[in-house]
Amino acid sequence: MSTPPSHLVIIGAGIQGASVAYFTSKLSPTTRITVVESNPTIAPHASGKGGGFLARSWGDGSVTQELHHRSFDLHEELAAEWNLASYRKLPVLSVQPGSSEFKRNKSTPNWLDGLGGGTSRMGDGSDTAQVSPFEFTSEALLRSNAAVLTSSTVSSISTSSNGDEVTSVELTSGESIECDGVVVCMGPWSCLASSWFPTITVPMVGIKSTSIVWPRRSNSDGVALFCGEDNEFNTHLEVYPRPNGEIYCCGVGGSEYVQDSDLKDNLYLDATTCNAQPSRVEAAKKSMHKMSKTYKSEFPDGPETTQACMRPCPPDALPIISTVPGYKNAFINAGHNCWGILWAPISGKILSEMVVKGRSSVNIEAFDVRRFGMREIGKKQGERGRRKGSEQVGEQW
Repeated sequence: MSTPPSHLVIIGAGIQGASVAYFTSKLSPTTRITVVESNPTIAPHASGKGGGFLARSWGDGSVTQELHHRSFDLHEELAAEWNLASYRKLPVLSVQPGSSEFKRNKSTPNWLDGLGGGTSRMGDGSDTAQVSPFEFTSEALLRSNAAVLTSSTVSSISTSSNGDEVTSVELTSGESIECDGVVVCMGPWSCLASSWFPTITVPMVGIKSTSIVWPRRSNSDGVALFCGEDNEFNTHLEVYPRPNGEIYCCGVGGSEYVQDSDLKDNLYLDATTCNAQPSRVEAAKKSMHKMSKTYKSEFPDGPETTQACMRPCPPDALPIISTVPGYKNAFINAGHNCWGILWAPISGKILSEMVVKGRSSVNIEAFDVRRFGMREIGKKQGERGRRKGSEQVGEQW
């Protein structure tokens, strides 16, 4: 698009959709924005249940390096501007499993007082941080002044007579929302865009993982942990203490791979059907209790919250940040895998530029949806876990 739309519809009220709404509202204040969400609340999936870990340099040397750098910086700027209570810089430790008492040093958090192996510093907190994705999403939507339609499911997209412009978004309720711009931000369910736009294929796997949240403590040191694989419990914990005293844990093992054929049938789209695996909750509890005598003593019954959500992962594990070929006013922003929270601000900024100006200030050639129109049989899949430079970090699912 070369002129700003008068009415932009964003499909999906997670952190990606919220970021697009916010940055579009800043770039084009006259554009009316409507966000459509199939669930009764905003951020019902990963944007409300993710860990919110941010790392600036962990993509260095890859095609996502600029996304890492610019989005990390945007998170810091927006957290200060919005006064986000959940944002802070924090150091990171690598922790190996074992059966000896942890050796204490100045980088060891006060609650890591159980059994394990060695620890080593992965970051001093200068380029690692955290934020509550739900707080970010809520604030972005509020500041965008977008109209948010919850419990509203999209059934199809209508186009002009020559088929190259979106004219309305159709809901299963029978309602039609007229618009002159649309952005698909539906996480794993963005594969539904393949049926709405016949020019594209949006292959996607949803990685459904259990996570837990421990009750609040008033004096838990803010140090994140990336733990090696604990063969006793089949966990690979990532541990994130939060400013409010909670500790969030993921990497509990047993992730379910949901194929796009099931996603297109709306499997788990209703967030109330996407639940934690009890066996993995128990494994995570035991693994944490082994590492922390403090948490075993104070919280013998385990976590306060058990939950599950899905990360959207394309075959090459790279995001889709793209125009929809053949359409003048349709876009897709999805497939951000385990870096969805980190990359949300820059993705939103990129999409706002594409929607309003018709071009992006970031090179996004590697993230174009057209790459799936020329897939080679047997093409190597991308890795689905985190990396710190060339090193695999955390559970690889």
